[in-house]
Amino acid sequence: MKTSRLHASVDLEADPAGTPVVHLAVDPMRQLLQVVNQSDNAFIVGGPDTRIVFANAGFTSMFGYTLDEVHGKTVSATLSGPHTDMQVVERIKRELLQPGGGRAEVLLYTKAGRPLWVSVVANPLFDEQGRFSGVVGVLADITQTKMHEVLQYKLLHAMVEELPLPELMALVCREVERIAPEVVASILSVDAEGLLRPLAAPSLPAAFSAALDGAAIGPSVGSCGTAAWTGAPVIVTDIATDPLWAPYKELILPHGFVACWSSPIKASDGRVLGTFAFYYRTQRGPDALHQRLIDVSLHLCALAMEREESRAHIHHLAFYDTLTSLPNRKLLRTKAERALVEARRTSAPLAVLFVNIDRFKQVNDSQGHSAGDELLREIASRLGLEIGGRDLIGRQAGDEFVAVLQQCSNEQAALAAERLLSAIAAPVNVFGVTIHPNASIGVAMFPEDGLDYDALLSHADLAMYQAKRDGRGCLRFFNDEMNRVTQERVSLEGALRDALRDGGLHLHYQPQVTGVGCQTLYGVEALARWTHPELGPVSPAQFIPLAEECGLIDELSRWALGEACRQMADWRARGVPVPQVAVNLSARNFQNPNLPLLVHHLLGSYGLQPSDLTLEMTESVVMDTGASVLATIEAVHALGVHLSLDDFGTGYSSLGYLHRLPIHELKLDKSFVQDLADSPAAQALTNTVLRIGDGLRLAVVAEGVETQLQADFLIERGCPVLQGYLFARPLPADALEQWLAARNVPVLT
Repeated sequence: MKTSRLHASVDLEADPAGTPVVHLAVDPMRQLLQVVNQSDNAFIVGGPDTRIVFANAGFTSMFGYTLDEVHGKTVSATLSGPHTDMQVVERIKRELLQPGGGRAEVLLYTKAGRPLWVSVVANPLFDEQGRFSGVVGVLADITQTKMHEVLQYKLLHAMVEELPLPELMALVCREVERIAPEVVASILSVDAEGLLRPLAAPSLPAAFSAALDGAAIGPSVGSCGTAAWTGAPVIVTDIATDPLWAPYKELILPHGFVACWSSPIKASDGRVLGTFAFYYRTQRGPDALHQRLIDVSLHLCALAMEREESRAHIHHLAFYDTLTSLPNRKLLRTKAERALVEARRTSAPLAVLFVNIDRFKQVNDSQGHSAGDELLREIASRLGLEIGGRDLIGRQAGDEFVAVLQQCSNEQAALAAERLLSAIAAPVNVFGVTIHPNASIGVAMFPEDGLDYDALLSHADLAMYQAKRDGRGCLRFFNDEMNRVTQERVSLEGALRDALRDGGLHLHYQPQVTGVGCQTLYGVEALARWTHPELGPVSPAQFIPLAEECGLIDELSRWALGEACRQMADWRARGVPVPQVAVNLSARNFQNPNLPLLVHHLLGSYGLQPSDLTLEMTESVVMDTGASVLATIEAVHALGVHLSLDDFGTGYSSLGYLHRLPIHELKLDKSFVQDLADSPAAQALTNTVLRIGDGLRLAVVAEGVETQLQADFLIERGCPVLQGYLFARPLPADALEQWLAARNVPVLT
């Protein structure tokens, strides 16, 4: 660039005080050139043909060209590049011929080929006759602002379009590489286990990215693994010699990359989400442009990755069980229906397995819900290990799981179910207590047991309940008979609800006798009876278990207690000599802490003494070690009400619990009594029960006495109380009164 001389003149004059003053006149063009050359912006001047005649030092600094290199050339010819918007350039040219000139933002290129976003202000020059004589242009580098604007716009637009995260990150990489062609960009994520997972590296060899997949971050794991570990940028200018890259350099050096700069991508809470790396083909580090690119990109990548985290979390909450992390009912249904579509298309068999944990409630009741949750997590983990690949496993609800096995025959389904039963049955240590879980599994097959998911699930559920009824800890396949039984059960359940509501149930009373010749009345046992309007009499062996299963047992027991107390009060008022009434209660009734309050209220309401009532319970109640159950038993005993252990010898028969509980009597089960005539085992067991009762000073009531031979055997061995058809069937209250009057039966006092 040629320079001009400084022209100045000196004038002397005196101020009012007579002191000489020097006025220095400086050439204004020279002064203007000095200001222009000190500006960071690029100034250019073009002639009437818009070809460059002047360019300042800022132009050389910004674009790398000297005035000599661009003199006589147009700006568009010199600075345009592959991504320059030529329509914007032509618009500026047109606006030069108008007052006010033109303004625009346009992508231009340096001498080295690097793109720069430039704000262009072009002002036309006119001579004294108003003719166009040239142009003055001011170009300001707005790359950093524009980089953020462009990257942000493109990324946010792609996010609105719901592009997957890998595609979003690839977009960022490509945009960065477009702005800085000497850079190859790579973005990795860090998963919850601290392992690197490639997200995007569109210009790196796929084999290199694949080799990094699953690498654990650490203090010496290349640039990216180390940056993720330390949470700080890592610059390696020579991969071949840097110890950080020693285990990995042979993966990247053959591809011509010799340097790498990696920066951690951090979440708003400071967690490292991933890394953003620049790879170079020369031994170098980042320059100012690269730093600006990273500053912009890290924020946008963190935004996209945190959004993906939030979406994944919301998706997990919506479609996965929070306790076990297995697919929940909704996701399981969606995937199962897809599997059924494929099964229909290929005519392939498919199995639905309904898994229910046996006696899970006992774990919750005895050890607390935390122990129950821990057991469910462990069982879910075992199921997940057994069911893999294309097959599905999910948590249906509570202690229920469902598996869907694709391309699975009946034989394969049976083998799979056996594997699940075996896996579940392994002991589990929960908070220092060893639990031995079991499960019942029902299996339904496509297409023979149902053509849609709802039908298959329902039928597998029915088969599971059949496995429960058959002893638990086993598997059962669905069949049509189960469906028929279920339909009958549903109908019967509705009728039982109606009977409880409308007074369709009533009590019969079976005498219990004692004394010489069994002529003295010991008491009566109240037994529920139900006559269905269409089916006729329904056996208690049918409707009482039904009440247990459908949740009506509490209501049924409250009715039985209330009706027995009402009848006992009526007998007392009329002088009918019945010493006491025994009422059978379910194990579930003793799990209700309000049972003592109910008994106390009924006794008070009907003016009865506690000795007027005996409550019978089964051995399953005795074996329930829950503190609440034991407290309920003690509270009932504290009222003065007698407790009887029903069906003794058929259950657990734990003598350890027997001697500690406030039991008043034992009831010898009728299955022993029925076999007394020809079963030495039944005789031996009966003798044992009688000796236990005598030793613990408990009354023993023998049920099911139907023959004189049975009665004689029991009386000879000292059984104090007998009950059975030999003496009387269960009778309505009025019939019992007639039985008492006809035999003039004395009363035990």
